Amino acid sequence: MEPIVFAGILGGIGGLTRGVVGLLKALSLKRKILWPYYGVTVAIAIIIGIFIGIIFDFDPRLSLLAGYAGTDILEGIYKSFKVDKVYVRKK
Repeated sequence: MEPIVFAGILGGIGGLTRGVVGLLKALSLKRKILWPYYGVTVAIAIIIGIFIGIIFDFDPRLSLLAGYAGTDILEGIYKSFKVDKVYVRKK
């Protein structure tokens, strides 16, 4: 199997694992599941797995870990910049 494809598969598995943990948490808290968000995070995990594989000479462990942790890092960055409410003051 091509190393790039293998790194992508492992990154995807890491992202799927991270996603399953999030899905179980959402189900236990009876929250709405955002399926498009889940799909995007898995796709990003595949891309992260490929790039980490390329950078670190296709070490399978790093691609798997990058897929798992990479989406978590991106989610944290997204949440840190997300603005829930905007207040406008009148002068």
